[in-house]
Amino acid sequence: MELTISEYTAEDIPALCDIWNEVVKAGNAFPQMQPLTLEEGKDFFASQTYCGAARAGERIVGMYILHPNNVGRCGHIANASFAVDGSLRGMHIGEALVRDCLEQAERHGFRIMQFNAVVSGNTAARKLYEKLGFVQLGVIKDGFMLADGSYCDIIPYYYTIVNN
Repeated sequence: MELTISEYTAEDIPALCDIWNEVVKAGNAFPQMQPLTLEEGKDFFASQTYCGAARAGERIVGMYILHPNNVGRCGHIANASFAVDGSLRGMHIGEALVRDCLEQAERHGFRIMQFNAVVSGNTAARKLYEKLGFVQLGVIKDGFMLADGSYCDIIPYYYTIVNN
């Protein structure tokens, strides 16, 4: 599959919402509990530092959002979220998204990428982050509430984008 990743456009918002909402509804990776409406999606994606859309031909197959993890003296640390069309997982779209996101983070002046809450059961994401050089910071026991109301651990990760 030939994949291109570029900044999203207004026309992409319905597809981005669909892919985002698929992950939200699964309740096993994103902290959000309510899906985005199209109007909310428009505002949400516009509020990010950068939002990338992965395309296979004309079809949007994945996306990511990039934004500061904090403010002020910690504003150089980025955070991001990634989502891939569920029917296409396992095809390395996520890896392409993460690599593009790291490039965009550097272009936007971020020095570190920090993921605050990678769900312990999201083994595909964890393997990918570790393959790309992200460092696990520890484990936060019962830090994530799954869709069924049970709790599981979350694992924070970081990656140095710019070395001193």
